[in-house]
Amino acid sequence: MRTASGRRRALSAAGLTVALGATGVLILRGGPAGPAPVPEAGSPRPTVATAWPTAELQTLGGLPLRPLLFLDTSTVIGTATSNDDKFLRLLRRGPDGTLRELRRLDTAAGPRFENVTPAGDDVVWTEFADGGPPQIWAADMVGGGPARRLTGDLGNVVFYGSQYDLVHQAGRVYWAAAPDDGSSVTEIRSVALTGGPVRVTRQPGEWTMASWPWLDDGASGGVAATLIRNMSTGREITVPTGASEFAACSPSWCRVMVVAGDDLTRIDLMRPDGSQRRPMAAGSARTAVPDVAALDRFEILAEPDQNSGNTGTAGLLVYDIDTGDTVELAAAANDTQSRGGLVWWYTSTGGAAEWHVLDLRTI
Repeated sequence: MRTASGRRRALSAAGLTVALGATGVLILRGGPAGPAPVPEAGSPRPTVATAWPTAELQTLGGLPLRPLLFLDTSTVIGTATSNDDKFLRLLRRGPDGTLRELRRLDTAAGPRFENVTPAGDDVVWTEFADGGPPQIWAADMVGGGPARRLTGDLGNVVFYGSQYDLVHQAGRVYWAAAPDDGSSVTEIRSVALTGGPVRVTRQPGEWTMASWPWLDDGASGGVAATLIRNMSTGREITVPTGASEFAACSPSWCRVMVVAGDDLTRIDLMRPDGSQRRPMAAGSARTAVPDVAALDRFEILAEPDQNSGNTGTAGLLVYDIDTGDTVELAAAANDTQSRGGLVWWYTSTGGAAEWHVLDLRTI
């Protein structure tokens, strides 16, 4: 598997450090975030209950797995080792707490399950093990049955920890890969949910997948976006940024990190063409998750404090693009993740982890 750093545009060392810090590679696994504008004294940020009283917010307590994907606020897919530590298992926990094992891999092979993605009635994922190529598997969430291997022909796959590393569209699963010849071309590969041969189309330039049918030439891992392209129509949008700015974009919005020297001074929000630009955050915080503008409306942010380096926690916030409000989800959150319009994290009291999940689709 070829990594992104080997084929993307390089930033200056200082710029790269700032961009990484602003895209979720800081204290939390999901990352800290760009702080929202500081409220006036005596005016605390609203909570979910006050800002979005109809939103579905669940506290699940301890979970017997580490979440990789929530399908709703009570159905989760994640990993856990077997009781004898011989296997890493991919599990589905249902609303009633029952567990279904989807796959297991021998822990001696250093296995990883990643990129768990909904695909109609199925979920798909990538799995990795020492000594073998990555593979894509799928399992039916409705009818049950054993998991099935879709393909091991992923090419020089390029993954960034984005929810768009695998994209499901019309019964096929798509991903991006680098060509074998080292040319400035991106392979967009796909396989049917029923398995079969892999189709490959070549897109001139170096791209990563965004929401279908878009590509962008940046990446969550610290490379700024300057161009997005619609694969279906060929339309391209140039992203205007200054010399001290780094943008991460969806087809609808861009998050712009504004730096001075080695310091992040502000985080702005704008349309990919540069219009509707506004300040969104300022201060010491960074973005909480790689992807920009969940549901084209919400920016998920985290706000570390002076103890975050020791505790691994940070304040967790959501900036509502429609209203300009910044809502506090948690004062000290860890392992923040978001996919498909849901955001989840855990808090710890007395050493016990308690998981929380918010469905932004219900706001």
